[in-house]
Amino acid sequence: MIEATDIRIGNLLWYYDYHMVETVFRVEGIHEGYVYNSGLPRSRLRLEKTNPLKLEVQHLFQFGFLAGDPDYGEDPDVYTYKYNRSDSIYIRDDGDKFQPLAANGKAFVPYGRPLVHLHQLQNLFYDLTRDDVFMQ
Repeated sequence: MIEATDIRIGNLLWYYDYHMVETVFRVEGIHEGYVYNSGLPRSRLRLEKTNPLKLEVQHLFQFGFLAGDPDYGEDPDVYTYKYNRSDSIYIRDDGDKFQPLAANGKAFVPYGRPLVHLHQLQNLFYDLTRDDVFMQ
């Protein structure tokens, strides 16, 4: 189960539909224990019935991250997203989780807790940049 304080409008979650198929939806609203989306049954779902999406490398590519290029001495497990002229977000794929990194000269230093779910990446990016680019 996911806590209401862990999600925000625009996050991607999933639930089991009537045929027990994992169905992904985007949060359009949160209120009194319910999440809202116009495509949900009755346009809402109890928060207990929703689940976080596991963060996968494909999500990073979908949002515009680039893998490091070994030909340039970069680690292929470190993904970079340049969100403005001078700043980037770095994330290392540790197999079962993704560790945010801070650039320290030519090296990277882990910071914060590892990310396991997609909404965590969406929320981290929003907290760092105040940009909803991963919400679209």
